[in-house]
Amino acid sequence: MAAIKNIIFDLGGVLLDIDYFKTAKAFSDLGVQDFGTLYSQANANHLFEALETGTIAEDDFYKSLQGYCRPATSREQMQQAWNAILLDFRVESLAVLEQLKTRYTVFLLSNTNSIHLTAFNQILLEQTGKSSLDGYFIKSYYSHLINKRKPYVATYDWVLQDAQIVAEETLFIDDSINNIKGAMEAGLQTHCLLPHETIQQLSL
Repeated sequence: MAAIKNIIFDLGGVLLDIDYFKTAKAFSDLGVQDFGTLYSQANANHLFEALETGTIAEDDFYKSLQGYCRPATSREQMQQAWNAILLDFRVESLAVLEQLKTRYTVFLLSNTNSIHLTAFNQILLEQTGKSSLDGYFIKSYYSHLINKRKPYVATYDWVLQDAQIVAEETLFIDDSINNIKGAMEAGLQTHCLLPHETIQQLSL
């Protein structure tokens, strides 16, 4: 096994605490039936995949999403429900990134969207005084900006090429087994972060 020179981190469930159930409950309260079939850790239907690959505008996303909700559900209500998934940053884990930067080339690869990016940047600002995560990484890859999302092998291949790094020398850390499987197929070394496990507990 090649020595690790690079580390690619996921965001949600690794550096930022998230709760799929809070968003599912919030949408259930808005009349959405079985939100987990639309979006979950393991699944994203065509609407949410379009949002996370940047191929649908926010206005069009909300218009389509409204079709799943009770009539007269407002955009603000849908936004609050969608952002309910976002909790707090793991500040201790962010501090570990600062240390790791001295020994590895560090990247971020996140399935996210323009709505959540705005929301979690605000959370970050309130917690740390920083307006963006970019300072923690050589480069941040957000799915809606690169128009590609995990767990597709082509996404990892594209990131490796763009970053000019070698798969075998790169560790990918994510909390989703589906994303881990995709990274393994792309030839990366991987670690699936378990519930209640943090990156500061890893031997990096």
